[in-house]
Amino acid sequence: MIEKKDISLEKTVLVGIITQEQDDVKSKEYLDELEFLTYTAGGEVLKRFTQKMTMPNPKTFIGTGKMEDVKHFVEEHEVGTVIFDDELSPAQERNISKILNCKVLDRTNLILDIFAQRAQTSYARTQVELAQCEYLLPRLKGMWTHLERQKGGIGMRGPGETEIETDRRIVRDKISLLKAKIKAIDKQMAVQRGNRGKLVRVALVGYTNVGKSTLMNMISKSEVFAENKLFATLDTTVRKVVIGNLPFLVSDTVGFIRKLPTQLVESFKSTLDEVREADLLLHVVDISHSNFEEHIESVNNILTDIESLGKPTIMVFNKIDAYQPEPFDETDLIEERTTANFSIDEWKNTWMHKVGDRALFISALNKENLDGFRKRVYEEVRKIHIQRFPYNHFLYPDIEDFEA
Repeated sequence: MIEKKDISLEKTVLVGIITQEQDDVKSKEYLDELEFLTYTAGGEVLKRFTQKMTMPNPKTFIGTGKMEDVKHFVEEHEVGTVIFDDELSPAQERNISKILNCKVLDRTNLILDIFAQRAQTSYARTQVELAQCEYLLPRLKGMWTHLERQKGGIGMRGPGETEIETDRRIVRDKISLLKAKIKAIDKQMAVQRGNRGKLVRVALVGYTNVGKSTLMNMISKSEVFAENKLFATLDTTVRKVVIGNLPFLVSDTVGFIRKLPTQLVESFKSTLDEVREADLLLHVVDISHSNFEEHIESVNNILTDIESLGKPTIMVFNKIDAYQPEPFDETDLIEERTTANFSIDEWKNTWMHKVGDRALFISALNKENLDGFRKRVYEEVRKIHIQRFPYNHFLYPDIEDFEA
């Protein structure tokens, strides 16, 4: 079911809506992210369409007039794929496909496709395939339309519904098989985690593409795959790190994203066992992103789902080298100064001040402030280690000068 191949750039169009809960600014941010997802999947965005609506149209998601505009653009520019920012119901997907006569995807389908491309290990591929099957199951209706008995009359009494039920049974059986396979692999991984002994475990968590893998490479001197694309890391990587004379384990986990498909959250919960069993979380944040505060909230929501929000956490604000505040004209009496105009020092005096010494500002790419980062991590790991092994704390004294 999973297809893993190089995809040439496809012509695509993005469609989103503006509602009371999602204003035009937020809608633009979501479409920016959707465009990055499309680029990651191998697509080229030619145009975006947005429409103000009280609620999505239950039949076609957007209005009839806007759908005609999209259809005209698709036919004129020979667009092969139209991507919607929100998850479409099976009925909406069928109706839109009939109108546009091209491939129709939603955000969930796009993310699943990216995961299918990125999955390397058998475990990751199994989890992605499970998510794909769960997404496909309610959408099987209509795949056998040439055999359906809905029209009635002479010659229209065929085995269509039987075929659909057969398909559903095959997919359900596949889901059961994949869940059993994941359960078996989980047992193996639980044994592996148990064999690591009582070493302190540190997990890198955060939004996708915030630099977790780059930071992992810096502190562990390893070569974890890192790329400026979304979901570069799917498989959890664990490395032993020694700071000063204190050894501990660091794990790099899959990144989170807003509107993360529920199928992926469920199927990847076992991968996030590394986060669930970690003693210390390093919550990495891309401070150069204009909407990093919402990214923090999204990550915290998923940490709540996997019961890991209350763990000791250090906020690591990465990419300080790329941070640029928006210019502010002090002579303009109408314009108001907002957080977008704040310098990093001003940010430190906001809610970040309450975080205190649990907030670090670094650049993993340019290796800025990494010495302070290592020292702070050492102090936190040492506290946990002394609690776990109170009899040998003298082996790991407070040291001011150390090298990784």
